[in-house]
Amino acid sequence: MAQSLSKVYLHIVFSTKRRIPYVKEEFKEAMESYLVKVGSDLGSFTESIYLNPDHLHWLCTLPRTIAIAEFLNKVKSNSSKIGKLEVSPHFAWQNGYGAFSVSQSKVETVRAYILNQHEHHRKVTFQEEFRKFLEEYRIEYDEKYVWD
Repeated sequence: MAQSLSKVYLHIVFSTKRRIPYVKEEFKEAMESYLVKVGSDLGSFTESIYLNPDHLHWLCTLPRTIAIAEFLNKVKSNSSKIGKLEVSPHFAWQNGYGAFSVSQSKVETVRAYILNQHEHHRKVTFQEEFRKFLEEYRIEYDEKYVWD
């Protein structure tokens, strides 16, 4: 029997709607755990995750049987339901996302970057950080469609 094998790492980044800092410290761990569980249920393995008050960084594998857009749609819609119940009835994720490929040789570097988010964001805003990713990955974008 033939096998289909893959291991594609993604650094996923998305924010809360309008970058409202909904995620308070007391809810952070529960939401991270929920996101990891939803990802796992879809066939993804989480290397690291960090939920800031207004955005998420997630290093995980892409499930072999699902497209990136479908994967993130399911993760965001399921976690939004929990966010509305636990955080605020107005909780929502932004419509878009960033999904950046990560080579096996850079997994540890990206993991360390994600786990250092608290310190990193003392100097850099989410929007500055996201623009930097878009530039590094040479992704063309129109500023008016990036933020919602």
